[in-house]
Amino acid sequence: MNNNCLTKARLVDIIAELLSITKREAMNCIDTLIKTMKNTLESGESLKITGFGKFEVRQKRDRRGRNPWNGEELTVSTRKVVTFKPSPLLKGAINATTD
Repeated sequence: MNNNCLTKARLVDIIAELLSITKREAMNCIDTLIKTMKNTLESGESLKITGFGKFEVRQKRDRRGRNPWNGEELTVSTRKVVTFKPSPLLKGAINATTD
């Protein structure tokens, strides 16, 4: 696994330490947040977190594709995808230079 990845377990540890709460309480908070975000997106609503970004569910149309193994043409069916657009603040923080 990539060491540069913030896992749920590490996030629980960080939240528990920063808020001086138990890991179980931190896990409950994170699980509630994730469940709420998931339910919001499943219902078709957008999810905007000021200073972070916006998650949206978009409908993708049918499209023609090709099986990479045998080259056979096929139709990729309609599906929903989640997209993320970072806020200007997040973009700025990511691209900030440390001169």
